[in-house]
Amino acid sequence: APDQRSAPPAIASQSGGCGVAGGRMTDTRRRVKVYTLNEDRQWDDRGTGHVSSCYVERLKGMSLLVRAESDGSLLLESKINPNTAYQKQQDTLIVWSEAENYDLALSFQEKAGCDEIWEKICQVQGKDPSVDITQDLVDESEEERFDDMSSPGLELPSCELSRLEEIAELVASSLPSPLRREKLALALENEGYIKKLLEIFHVCEDLENIEGLHHLYEIIKGIFLLNRTALFEVMFSEECIMDVIGCLEYDPSLSQSRKHREFLTKTAKFKEVIPISDPELKQKIHQTYRVQYIQDMVLPTPSVFEENMLSTLHSFIFFNKVEIVGMLQEDEKFLTDLFAQLTDEATDEEKRQELVNFLKEFCAFSQTLQPQNRDAFFKTLSNMGILPALEVILGMDDAQVRSAATDIFSYLVEYNPSMVREFVMQEAQQNDDDILLINLIIEHMICDTDPELGGAVLLMGLLRTLVDPENMLATANKTEKTEFLGFFYKHCMHVLTAPLLANTTEDKPSKDDFQTAQLLALILELLTFCVEHHTYHIKNYIINKDILRRVLVLMASKHAFLALCALRFKRKIIGLKDEFYNRYIMKSFLFEPVVKAFLNNGSRYNLMNSAIIEMFEFIRVEDIKSLTAHVIENYWKALEDVDYVQTFKGLKLRFEQQRERQDNPKLDSMRSILRNHRYRRDARTLEDEEEMWFNTDEDDMEDGEAVVPPSDKPKNDEDIMDPISKFMERKKLKESEEKEVLLKTNLSGRQSPSFKLSFSSGTKSNLTSQSSASNLPGSPGSPGSPGSPGSPGSVSKSTSQMAAITTK
Repeated sequence: APDQRSAPPAIASQSGGCGVAGGRMTDTRRRVKVYTLNEDRQWDDRGTGHVSSCYVERLKGMSLLVRAESDGSLLLESKINPNTAYQKQQDTLIVWSEAENYDLALSFQEKAGCDEIWEKICQVQGKDPSVDITQDLVDESEEERFDDMSSPGLELPSCELSRLEEIAELVASSLPSPLRREKLALALENEGYIKKLLEIFHVCEDLENIEGLHHLYEIIKGIFLLNRTALFEVMFSEECIMDVIGCLEYDPSLSQSRKHREFLTKTAKFKEVIPISDPELKQKIHQTYRVQYIQDMVLPTPSVFEENMLSTLHSFIFFNKVEIVGMLQEDEKFLTDLFAQLTDEATDEEKRQELVNFLKEFCAFSQTLQPQNRDAFFKTLSNMGILPALEVILGMDDAQVRSAATDIFSYLVEYNPSMVREFVMQEAQQNDDDILLINLIIEHMICDTDPELGGAVLLMGLLRTLVDPENMLATANKTEKTEFLGFFYKHCMHVLTAPLLANTTEDKPSKDDFQTAQLLALILELLTFCVEHHTYHIKNYIINKDILRRVLVLMASKHAFLALCALRFKRKIIGLKDEFYNRYIMKSFLFEPVVKAFLNNGSRYNLMNSAIIEMFEFIRVEDIKSLTAHVIENYWKALEDVDYVQTFKGLKLRFEQQRERQDNPKLDSMRSILRNHRYRRDARTLEDEEEMWFNTDEDDMEDGEAVVPPSDKPKNDEDIMDPISKFMERKKLKESEEKEVLLKTNLSGRQSPSFKLSFSSGTKSNLTSQSSASNLPGSPGSPGSPGSPGSPGSVSKSTSQMAAITTK
């Protein structure tokens, strides 16, 4: 990379009083695109504008300025640095490095404009505008500078068969030195040397002169590494390119020559699916294919030191592809014919396959376009009716055609999911559910014949993108989320869940082969995503169609990954802590398949064991009261012997505390009194946080009344309001206390009388016998609460108050 220390161009508004003159904005000569090279060595389009050059006071020098043609904002402000290496490529490109790892390019609409700016750059740097590069790419040594002064150019040996070895040595010795590379490139350009070398290549092949052919391989490979557009234009011309490829067949490191030309002329056939009338376009397509082939297949993989030496080759291919897409896009007759033949029923299968493959390649080429060009590209395809065409193609029997159509569909979804959503909602008004585009995609996913379900995985990803509310938010149409999800659950969800429902009519899956299990796992993955992101749409669907019960049938599958998918689906539902879901789970006894799977898993310590325990642990830690009671009342006998984790004993303890409260409703009213002194270590007033808790307590209870009784609030308010500092301070105390409580608890029945809170000696005895009343959520002894036992100072006061309330 050039050794430059100038800063990257400031995309700032001040331009030092210099701009484009009044009539300049419409001058197509100076119309340019600004490109920057990203980390993946791809060119990013930074916008279109008009370039000018003038003195900028702030930068203290002549500078290049590009103003956007849309709003006149400054796209580029770059000082023409005397030491920067500027390169002119393909007559309409100027490329340079603004700083380390920051390459810039100006692509001109017209050659004349490029020449004007090039002259200005050369003028500032004191160079002759006939050069294609203004500086050496790295600093030369003093010796090279001396050589430069003494010998103005490099003299090439005469181009003869007997001197090939000498030429190869000269090329190899010139590559390490930027100055010698520059001289060699100029000599090769000026003397028409490459064409002479290719003539000798024919002589060597006719004479079967292998040594000469090996030298030619080294010479041509070295010319590639000179990284010069002017040389590439000669080498990639129609008359020379096949001979260049021929030279590269004779790699001295290989025992046998490669047959690249044979492949390109006999095997690789150019199929003109729709006749291309423009000869320039046709030639550009041929050239791009061959150059891409040279880059990918013919040239050896560049070493670390050579990697940057092929950057111009990458750029050559990139800009060729941009040109091809642009020329095809502008040819309306071509695209109209393409879509007409694609959807015509009379088109034979082979022809249709070629058309679809062409369209797929066309979309792949579009990936080289920059955002605004890609916008125009997909808008053109949309106006031509690409989505209705894909719908027709996806309904056909030919698997290869359908596969290519799926790839095209993936380009559209990844680029603009809203466009696809809008189309499917409009077509739903005219067509039956069976032929809707999304339902065709779902059917192809379900019917994927690949044993590894490669196609189904791709399609599932596309469906996930389409139903993801995150990419619906940025659209202008604010109702897109509501409308599309309403459409999807009404017209498409039944198609997606059909294999799941068909396979879970009994107590275990009716089909349990590997491919079916994989497919069901994919469907479950999407349903789990919907549970997380779609709130009431999926909730109504699950409860009305009894989906969770059917999913849990898959817990009996012999494939552990499928059973775990089913468990993950249920875990996602429980994680929402939604009482509608909880009531549905309890009413249908939907913990039964989970407990069965847990017992069938036995003592094996595996993912199934851990995942099931984690689900129950979540219920305990989050204190989901309805589910805690349901699990203990119905499954305690099955789980009571599990003692290698404290989860189930902890759940039983939660349940006992709940039941104590229900048996003694008077004690429930005592919560507030005990809480009154929970934080108090001395006779100070309540803290702000506690005030806030009391102020919100009544409101919370009213809000939650319809779903949960006030005493069964789903989350401890104190847990929420307690300041973090107190929580951290008391966390250790709570953990040790909980451990102690669990050790002292006899979980075969109710708590034994020995279970007490550590009150001071002044505590009345009637408290100890009902100690569990203090073990309410948020009370000092509650497991899982960040509280700590009340201090002696607070106990006596609470005791006397409690006695007073009991009397009342």
